[in-house]
Parts: sequence; structure tokens; C-alpha cells
Amino acid sequence: MNVYTVGQINAYIKNMFTQDYFLHSVYVAGEVSNLKYHSSGHIYFTLKDETGIIPAVMFRSNASKMTRKLSDGDMIEAYGSVNIYERSGSYQLYVTSVRQAGEGAKHEELERLKQRLSEMGMFDNMYKKPLPKYAFRVGVVTSPTGSVIHDIRQVAARRNPGVEIILHPAKVQGEGAAQSVIEGIRSLEQDGVDVIIIGRGGGSDEDLSAFNDEALAHAIFDCTVPVVSAVGHGDDESITDMVADVHAPTPSAAAELTVFLYEDYVRDVNMRIMTMERLMQKRIDDKRAHFRQLSLRMEALSPGAKIRMQRMLCTNREQKLDDMMNRKLDAAKHKVLIYIEKYRALSPLEKIGHGYAAVTDGNGARITDVTAVSPGDMLRLIMREGLIEAKAARIEVREQDDT
Repeated sequence: MNVYTVGQINAYIKNMFTQDYFLHSVYVAGEVSNLKYHSSGHIYFTLKDETGIIPAVMFRSNASKMTRKLSDGDMIEAYGSVNIYERSGSYQLYVTSVRQAGEGAKHEELERLKQRLSEMGMFDNMYKKPLPKYAFRVGVVTSPTGSVIHDIRQVAARRNPGVEIILHPAKVQGEGAAQSVIEGIRSLEQDGVDVIIIGRGGGSDEDLSAFNDEALAHAIFDCTVPVVSAVGHGDDESITDMVADVHAPTPSAAAELTVFLYEDYVRDVNMRIMTMERLMQKRIDDKRAHFRQLSLRMEALSPGAKIRMQRMLCTNREQKLDDMMNRKLDAAKHKVLIYIEKYRALSPLEKIGHGYAAVTDGNGARITDVTAVSPGDMLRLIMREGLIEAKAARIEVREQDDT
């Protein structure tokens, strides 16, 4: 028969613990006893119930994450792994986190509620209402005596004293807290506020349990006014945070989101005034241009315009007639001048002007044949410059050349 050392047996048993996956990750419920906070930062205690005890240790790296101190007599659920400490040969629970007894069931129930609400679309961003750019009436649902309303009013006074903060007092912890918050939401909605802040300071999960209420989630989702949730200071979101239109990490941050800066408002109003003035001036200019067009059209269609148009036509026609008459007169004058020149060329006087004279007898009868004059007859020689009387002294008849 083989003989083994104590260390070999302990190592063998430790190996058996290590290979058992059930013991790698386990919750152990029990009452805390023999609690000791060591100077090294480790926590040593014993978990017991009516059936037995198990030693437990939480090393400093995990103990430093504890949000509340343990006390003897606490009923807890310790999460970790079971293994053997080879040196002493005793097994113990190596704890990594601790929660109060019963929190596991509550956590599972909360997760089921979140899953159900998520399937209903209550966390979907498509249903989130945007915050108004300028909220003049901000409703707050919170305790009237807590720091939440004080912080919100302080931020509002700094950003814009003109914004009205309307408080609806509500219970934010304990029995009836969820229903009190629901009443506040509905009351402020009916009062016509622009946005609603649901606020509460930090606390334990138990303190904030009212904000994981299903009825409250439905009230927030159904509210027609945008809702900002500012519940607690922890990293984990409550259902109120998830269903609200906006989640703010603190009440002060919620006030920063909802209360607009007065300077921004004044600047925006001035810009809007300038834009409206520009648009109004453009509209006025457009209307004036339109009226001018209508006036011109009416003027063009008026009896006076028609008379002026007819007068212009008559004037144009009169001018054309004058031009035609002047052209005809000029042409007639030209013809007359031509005829005058022709007649002038045929006029005896014109010929007389070249050294010729017209001959008549003493009675003024024109003599055209030399045989009609006898020697001694009195003759008149009519020239351009005057008249000469003469007596025929000799008459000579020239022979005519028949050819």
C-alpha cells in the first residue's frame, strides 16, 4: 500500500475541487458571522445557516468595490468559487461579490420586466420625444424637502430666471412612491408644462426600487410631454431612465438640458426678428412689383390709353399722308418746272432774248411773211427790252430751197 504525504493529499483534493465546474461559479446564501476586516484589506467571515457553516474570504481587490460594509448577522448571497486552502487542508468560499439575500430573485424579476417592456417597444428611440428648444414651464416631480429641487432651481436661476419651475411634491422612496410619481406626471401634463423632470438623489437599489415600477413606466411612455429622468447617481439605469425621453445622470444635469440660456434665447429672437423683417421686406417688394405690373396692365387697358394709342395711329397715318402728299407735290412741282422750261424754250420772248424780235404792222398784227409788207409800211419791232417802230424801206424776197 502506497503512503502519501499530507501535501500530496491536499493537492489531490484541491485538484478535485478545481475540476468540479459547479464549484467554480456559485451563489451561497447564509448569515454573516465571525466577521473580520483585516489590515491588509481582506475580509474574513463565516457563512452559516441552520444546517452548517462555511468559511469565506474576500480579497482586497474585490473588497474595495463594496458599496456598503458587512456586519455580523447580515443575511447575504455571496458569489464566488469553492476551493481548498492547501496549507490548512480546509476548503472555503472565495467571494468576489456580495448582495443582500433575496436580491437575486428581485434581479431576475427586474430583468424579466425589462425584457417585457422592451418587447413592447417602450425603450425604442423611435418613440422618444425631443426636448423643446425653449421650455418656459418646467415641471419637476420630486421630494419637496430633498436636494433635487434645490439643485434644479439653482441651475435654472443661473441659466434663465424667467423659466418657471413648477414643483409637484411626490414620494420618491418606500411604499406608494411609484403611484405618487405617476400622479405628479399626470398632474403636470394636465397643467400644460413644456417638459417634466423626474428627480431623485442617490441611494441603494432598495431605495430606488420605486423607479423600476411597471405602472410608472407606462405613465412615462404615455405622457404627451417630454420626460427627463434624473434618478440616482449609479451606473445602472432604472426602468424610469430607460423609458424616459431623455436620461440625465443627475438632477443638475437635467436642469442644464431643459432650462435654456437666456442669452441664447435673446440672440435667437433677434435673429428671428431680422429674418422676419427681411422676409416681410421681400414680400412687400414682391407685392409692390406685382401691383406695378397690375397698374401697367390696367393703364394699358384703360380708355385713356386706348385714345392715346388711336391718337398715335392717327398721327402716324397723318404723317404718312403728309409724306405722300409732299412727295406728290414735289413730283408735280418737278414736272411743272420741266414744262416751264419746255414752254420757256418755245416762247417768242425767250427767242427774242437771244437777239431776235417779233414784227407786227402798225395795227399790231403779227407779220410772218415778208410778202405781206410793202415798201413804206410802218412796222413794229418788239424786243425783250422794248419796242421799235420802223418803216420798210426795201423788201427782198429770198428764194426757198424746196429740198
